[in-house]
Amino acid sequence: MPLTGRWTLTRYLIEERRRYPEASGELNALLLDVSLACKAIARIVACGPLGAASQPGAAGAVNVQGEVQKPLDVLANHVFIRMNEWNGHLAGMVSEEMEAPFQIPDSYQRGKYLLAFDPLDGSSNIDVNVAVGSIFSVLRAPGEAVESGRDVTADDFLQPGARQVAAGYAIYGPSTQLVLTVGNGVAVFTLDPNLGEFILTQRDVQVPADTQEFAINTSNSRFWEPPIKRYVDECLAGRTGPRGKDFNMRWIASLVAEAHRILMRGGVFMYPRDTRDPGRAGRLRLLYEANPVGWLMEQAGGRASTGRQPVLGVQPDGLHQRVGLVFGSRHEVERIERYHAEPGSREPGVALFGERSLFRD
Repeated sequence: MPLTGRWTLTRYLIEERRRYPEASGELNALLLDVSLACKAIARIVACGPLGAASQPGAAGAVNVQGEVQKPLDVLANHVFIRMNEWNGHLAGMVSEEMEAPFQIPDSYQRGKYLLAFDPLDGSSNIDVNVAVGSIFSVLRAPGEAVESGRDVTADDFLQPGARQVAAGYAIYGPSTQLVLTVGNGVAVFTLDPNLGEFILTQRDVQVPADTQEFAINTSNSRFWEPPIKRYVDECLAGRTGPRGKDFNMRWIASLVAEAHRILMRGGVFMYPRDTRDPGRAGRLRLLYEANPVGWLMEQAGGRASTGRQPVLGVQPDGLHQRVGLVFGSRHEVERIERYHAEPGSREPGVALFGERSLFRD
């Protein structure tokens, strides 16, 4: 398809910048470098077992999450760093694969933004050729850190999701797409492999307020809190149950793929807080998974929550903090929040099986 009449990512960002005459263009340049990292990772992922990351000796170590790094996790993290460390727009970076913030080398200029990212979400799906992706979040660095040029600290990144200035993800599937918000709705760009450009293919994405589709890992049902068990039981009861309609259930085990499906056609995703590990509030990471996905959902008219509060309002207390996450079609997420707020909703650590459940052992 000819480029004439189509908007590239560059043009889209320029048009968005015109809404803010005082803007310097640094955010645009940063996002273009992030998109370049995503293009490079897309090419690597597309090679699959033919790529360098699959060769002997490419295995990863254990990351800060206690997870064994797959070779592509390590390589994707390296790509994100190399593509963004030099541009002069960042004060520092943090990712799932690094325990501490990455400091911009002294040989490069430092900027006013912070970048948090999951370089390869859903990498466990690589072996079975299922869609994976990269997630990113951009924050402003504290003013005094920018002015002094000091090294960034973990505390600099501990900002609630409502302070994000840009967020998005790339999904590497049958086509590579970049989904982005800069605070003015959600736009989707598709990578044209002939031009090597991300082309705008959808803007002002809206998540339907109602749905008949939900996603949750039912193997964890014995650990769920009562509000989640109640919600899932009601969905599974179908047309003859209290909801009066049939629901379909999905589970891909890739946050990017789940989010993309919901943005495109609605649904609700749940990876809730549970009782499996009382010391851990959830599974997904707040800074570079829940916050960027949550902001995309909110910008598209959906809702994102921990079940107890809007996820964008959570004050982080650690770089790799985990939270429970529920997002998607607004009316369904609000229903789940109501169930959590009702009297008698039990807190973690209290027995879960006081009520009948389709998942009861």
